[in-house]
Amino acid sequence: MPEQSQKKLKVLFLCTGNSCRSQMAEGWTRKLRGDLIEPFSAGVRADGMNPLTMKAMAEVDVDISGQWSKTVEETSGMQFDFVITLCGHARESCPVYPEHVKVIHHGFEDPATLVETVSGEEQRQDVYRRTRDEIRDYVRTLPEALHRDPGEEGESPLRVTPE
Repeated sequence: MPEQSQKKLKVLFLCTGNSCRSQMAEGWTRKLRGDLIEPFSAGVRADGMNPLTMKAMAEVDVDISGQWSKTVEETSGMQFDFVITLCGHARESCPVYPEHVKVIHHGFEDPATLVETVSGEEQRQDVYRRTRDEIRDYVRTLPEALHRDPGEEGESPLRVTPE
């Protein structure tokens, strides 16, 4: 009898507007870890899909055109194994999840805020590329990083938030 395949972890990436960081994390996870993780994304609010985000992801052949901006309330009926907040505002606004759901914070700077001080379209896109690459590097550590005890030697940058 063939060995049953392992159940995919359900992970929700949460940020403020679900227009950039969480969308990138969902797209990268689907591409790089889709065999192990079923990714979702949401925001404290839904700001729509950021065109600079979509362009940055398309440049590396990660198609997020089928994703859409949604609020965390729209995911309320879903069951997750992990919720990863990607910014301080999402961390502070994160709803309470059942005890079995691990809530982890791994923050990234907001490219929409960073581009306010940058002039020129290519320089603005570079800000989104940098965030895209930082999130890719983080996603590559999943799912193993989700199960690490943050107090272990070689402390993980992830912080588990108690419910």
